[in-house]
Amino acid sequence: MITEIEITCLPQERDDELALKKLASQKIKVPLARISALKTIKRSIDARGKQVLYRMQIEVYVDENPSAEIFSVEYKNIREAKPVLIVGAGPAGLFAALRCIQLGLKPVIIERGKNVKDRRRDLAVLNKEGIVNPESNYCFGEGGAGTYSDGKLYTRSTKRGNIRQVLNTFAAHGATKDILVDARPHIGTNKLPQIITAIRETIQNAGGEIHFNTKVTSFLTLFSKIIGIKTASGETFKSDAVILATGHSAQDIYHLLHQQNILVEAKPFALGVRIEHPQEIIDQSQYHCAARGEYLPPSYYSLVEQVDNRGVFSFCMCPGGIIAPCATKAGEIVVNGWSPSKRNNPFANSGTVVQINLEDVKGDENDPFRLLNFQQQIEKAAFAAGGENQIAPAQRMVDFVEGRISADLPVNSYVPGTKSVALKEVLPDKVFYRLKEALPRFGKKMKGYYTNEAILVGVESRTSSPVKIPRDKFSYQHPQISGLFPCGEGAGFAGGIISAAIDGINCAEAAAKVLL
Repeated sequence: MITEIEITCLPQERDDELALKKLASQKIKVPLARISALKTIKRSIDARGKQVLYRMQIEVYVDENPSAEIFSVEYKNIREAKPVLIVGAGPAGLFAALRCIQLGLKPVIIERGKNVKDRRRDLAVLNKEGIVNPESNYCFGEGGAGTYSDGKLYTRSTKRGNIRQVLNTFAAHGATKDILVDARPHIGTNKLPQIITAIRETIQNAGGEIHFNTKVTSFLTLFSKIIGIKTASGETFKSDAVILATGHSAQDIYHLLHQQNILVEAKPFALGVRIEHPQEIIDQSQYHCAARGEYLPPSYYSLVEQVDNRGVFSFCMCPGGIIAPCATKAGEIVVNGWSPSKRNNPFANSGTVVQINLEDVKGDENDPFRLLNFQQQIEKAAFAAGGENQIAPAQRMVDFVEGRISADLPVNSYVPGTKSVALKEVLPDKVFYRLKEALPRFGKKMKGYYTNEAILVGVESRTSSPVKIPRDKFSYQHPQISGLFPCGEGAGFAGGIISAAIDGINCAEAAAKVLL
């Protein structure tokens, strides 16, 4: 007999099988001796009361044992199959490739950056010397922006596709099984590169191709149909299906499409700062205790406030995390955050941003790049204010709200360094004002949040793409160019690893309908 139930347990009981069996025995009124096994389906932390609890959805096996879980998938040999060109090796591109193989198509991935191993050297130079490699950085390269920006797998995109399929694929390639049950699954920047490497090997072993250090410079079309792409080296790749999965920072792709009279559109995005607290402040607030102890993970938060009919919200929260420099070319400052798998750094950081709508930016209403240009202006202003060389402008939280330049800055996780600056001089007026109003309100919602021990680091500007590549909602193809499938974050149809992966799967299935 198998019975699915929900139980609550103390943090120290979460991994104690005997304690959980006793709770299950009481719940279903079956003798403890008859419960042969438990299988956790879902678990989450409930910190609403004084006692923090785990809520667990489990299957209880009475007088029988569960069958072994098999995560591996057999991928057929597609070396001689019809090719699909996939531009970009981020989660959208990689999962599109895996799905193509299952459908009997040969994925040929074109990636401007390097593989995950070689990317590390460029990230080290960026952090230590402030030198940006425009083709290999936190945003460009195998695995995309998510590889070295945390590996958070939490998503609200439940209607876009099969989230479980994506999580199972990660588990089959080396991710811990915890991602299958945790309410906010997370792989960690230290573990994700090995998993991305394993996915690459799966693609190659099946006969797929991955071309690194290969930059697309032209889309080849004939009578409004895609027939291939051309690269910077002059090499041509031919296919009647191109999945364009280049990520939210591949700004040159938008300009390339526009130059070739392929429609792109301006799109709203969000802009603000990355805010970092000592992790213990967040833990004390969320867990209602002096210290979280050994059985609870570093706590996260999610905050939102309306200021003058515009949302101000936390974004990409990283418990036990690090703030990273994510510029993609010289002369700009862009920050993001990530955490290792154990989330054991002493700081917690989160993007805290304000929505920027089309009407907020003056200019030609028909200019698809007006929000992109606005984004770039702010990133250049941050670079100048920080004193260049990837040193970021920063300010203590209360000083920011009360209009003081901070006399000093707290120790923080941003390796290139921070400079005390009035962030009001960097941020747009409407963004500054809304942040200024929202932060004390956040402090009323979350004890300890509003403090001068917190640092604001600018700017958090790559929350999503400020340009959209349109597509038909049924065929997934560009409205002007058949066979061109805009995909993932760079096209404006995803926001994070899971939603990007799902979009890649959907685009692969749409491409198969064209080719097969």
